Amino acid sequence: MPETTMRATSKFDTAELSFDDFKKIVIDDYRIGYESRQASIIGRKEVLTGKAKFGIFGDGKEVAQLAMAKAFRAGDWRAGYYRDQTFMFATGMSNLKEFFAQLYANPDVEKDPSSAGRQMNCHYATRFVNADGSWVNQAETMNCSSDISTTGGHMPRLLGLAYASKLYRQNKELEYLKQFSVNGNEVAFGSIGNGATSEGLFFEVFNAAGVLQVPMAISIWDDAYAISVPAKLQTTKEDISEILKGFQRENGSNGFEIFKVKGWDYIALCETYAKAIAVCREEHVPVLIHVIEMTQPQGHSTSGSHERYKSKDRLTWEDEHDCLLKMRQWMISSAIATEEELTELENEARKYVRDCQREAAAELVTIVNAELEETATMIEQFAETVSVKDKLIEIATELRKSYDAGRKEIVSAVRKTLWATVKEDSTERQMLANLLKVEKDKANVRYNSKLFSDTPQSPLYVPVVPVSYSDDARSINGSEVLNACFDANFARDKTIVAFGEDLGAIGDVNQGFAGLQAKYGDIRITDSGIRESAIIGQGMGLAMRGLRPIAEIQYLDYLIYAMTVISDDIGSLSYRTFGGQKAPVIIRTRGHRLEGIWHSGSPLGMILGSMRGFHICVPRNMTQAAGLYNTLLRGDEPALVIESLNGYRLKEKLPSNVGEFTIPLGKAEIMTEGSDITVVSYGSTLRIVLEAAEELKNMGINVEVIDPQTLYPFDKEHVCSTSLKKTNKLLVIDEDVPGGASAYIIQQILEEQKGYYSLDAQPRTLTAKEHRPPYGSDGDYFSKPSFDDVVEAVYAIMSEANPAKFPAIY
Repeated sequence: MPETTMRATSKFDTAELSFDDFKKIVIDDYRIGYESRQASIIGRKEVLTGKAKFGIFGDGKEVAQLAMAKAFRAGDWRAGYYRDQTFMFATGMSNLKEFFAQLYANPDVEKDPSSAGRQMNCHYATRFVNADGSWVNQAETMNCSSDISTTGGHMPRLLGLAYASKLYRQNKELEYLKQFSVNGNEVAFGSIGNGATSEGLFFEVFNAAGVLQVPMAISIWDDAYAISVPAKLQTTKEDISEILKGFQRENGSNGFEIFKVKGWDYIALCETYAKAIAVCREEHVPVLIHVIEMTQPQGHSTSGSHERYKSKDRLTWEDEHDCLLKMRQWMISSAIATEEELTELENEARKYVRDCQREAAAELVTIVNAELEETATMIEQFAETVSVKDKLIEIATELRKSYDAGRKEIVSAVRKTLWATVKEDSTERQMLANLLKVEKDKANVRYNSKLFSDTPQSPLYVPVVPVSYSDDARSINGSEVLNACFDANFARDKTIVAFGEDLGAIGDVNQGFAGLQAKYGDIRITDSGIRESAIIGQGMGLAMRGLRPIAEIQYLDYLIYAMTVISDDIGSLSYRTFGGQKAPVIIRTRGHRLEGIWHSGSPLGMILGSMRGFHICVPRNMTQAAGLYNTLLRGDEPALVIESLNGYRLKEKLPSNVGEFTIPLGKAEIMTEGSDITVVSYGSTLRIVLEAAEELKNMGINVEVIDPQTLYPFDKEHVCSTSLKKTNKLLVIDEDVPGGASAYIIQQILEEQKGYYSLDAQPRTLTAKEHRPPYGSDGDYFSKPSFDDVVEAVYAIMSEANPAKFPAIY
């Protein structure tokens, strides 16, 4: 596992330090801040000269982050945004060489442990998942959850990271998990720009933290702008802490402790962070530190200059109130350092940063140049044996002349060589073809791997335990089967928690958790406010800290309110950290065939398009749902389970091993065997298909009905294409819009499984209409696939294939 150089700043109490000790700490802080500023300056130049793709930096925020780093301890967590490089350097969670390696997109995880070159610079992460899927000891390390570019998108995750400390402190059954927490003493540090506090995610999470009373410390870096938009167009009263004063706790109420401090005042910042974090850590009270009068010397990013939108007066003020300049002036006036000492320090720091930059650049360039030279030589040697020698020499020459070439140019040259020699057959050509395959395989690992954790802990490897029933198994409501499943799992695994709207006291709106809060306590099964994004972020943070959360979204239609967290954050987490982080949260919801625009959703096309990185489970009944939960709760990857809304009161037999049997992900099941046509469907619609299959049998049509059970992964054993070899006809039925999930299923069967070659009739889909379903039974009948629609759709395909036997109905 890559290691970062630990350079944490010392914590100090001026009452306990000699002046010499104090001086040493301050000078070391200034050195770190100055090095960080030089990294920003050099980084910007590297982008503007074409040596890097894009740059975003933390200049102007250095001093506040030095102070914040002093309050950060082993076991603590960070969920920040892309201005925190000084904090990362000061805590030792990153260093300058890693900073530049990420700027140059070095795909070597040893060089860029945050993302292996997959994220732009200043997107930080520490690695807390070992290669075998096990966790590192988070209580002994400083921890940074992986950054995302959406400026407020990390806030829900921050809530969950803080909430974990609350659970570890209050739930004594978790005391054995020493590698994740020490009595819940860990603080979750968050940072956000003043502009991003205008986002709904910020307000949703801020309110939730005040309600839950969790050790969350939010720092707002306020430089009065959000790119070009000034605070007067962003924030009421132009002051975010002013309008949040109602959240200040008082007279024993819950709420926040709110602090305001200037971003260039080193001593005030150190004192403020020491006081704020002490309250947060000891009392589990969320705190807000509003850091004002900050600057942004180089503007927002390399995409533009702030001189375009800031007045001359503002620019002059920023020059005068640059935090490092103010700290420098204070150090000289306080006799901490002389002008000459600081000048020497700054000269050394500039050289050190430049050396780190050159080393990071050379480490990548040297390797790529060697690969380029080897490839060009192979092409030239091949050229001597073919009739198109001049063409190949031209390709090799152009490759050698490539400015700042990367592996893209190398692979492209090999491909062009193979195009030009497609009629050749020689050892040299085969060597180039082999080289291309090797490079594509390497590129697949570098750039296309780790969408999931892919470790032995994956739910894909959970042993299959068949469902079993006693001879006198009771038939009970589907909701009771789920209830028994959850009960068994909560008793088995003390790390499992569940929360959502109406989940606790009433046991959820469909009674899947009925009575379980009374049995397991409201610290494990908890009611939440109406805050979908915060609920999912809460689950993500808990999952990152070793707990097994089930985060409930009451109806599938409302999943969209949490989609930014689901798609941007959880779904990309394993990928963007090259498997270095994971968050095995289970999102539980219900959908499909209830009536009404916002209680009948089946937007699986949207889900499949935006939730890659999740397993998508679509059980047809509650027994199947239970088996999927049993599997997922024993794995380490995130998943969405969509229960069928109209199935809770349908009778199902209670398995004797209701908390133990497992259903493998990607295991399609043949529900009825047939020889005439293959029909694929899932969820609630599957029941209608099965009823229609009985009717069609009376018409002389034998339908093979297949339930994929999970849409991602989809039918890993190719049950669907095997069925097509027998029936040669395909109908896909679902409740999504035309071209939604049905298009995905068709692509999987015809292209991925090569089912196209078995067809002797046009494959078809039967879906819901393009609009959302209206309220009422008639609205449902005319908007979603009905029993009658299914019968006629199957019959029409058979009629087209054999009109003599199956004449058109009308």
